[in-house]
Amino acid sequence: MLQNIGIPGLILIVMLALIIFGPSKLPEIGRAFGSTLREFKQSTKGLIDDHHEKEK
Repeated sequence: MLQNIGIPGLILIVMLALIIFGPSKLPEIGRAFGSTLREFKQSTKGLIDDHHEKEK
């Protein structure tokens, strides 16, 4: 699904985000999104590690 966006679609999404949230809120949103992804990655890594330990 995200493979079909392309450059024009990406520019449109960024423009809409700027209009909706404003330039001052975008860094906050980006940081929150990044920390959420980091937490998700750490928790899934922990689940995978636990699963591999149980198999041994």
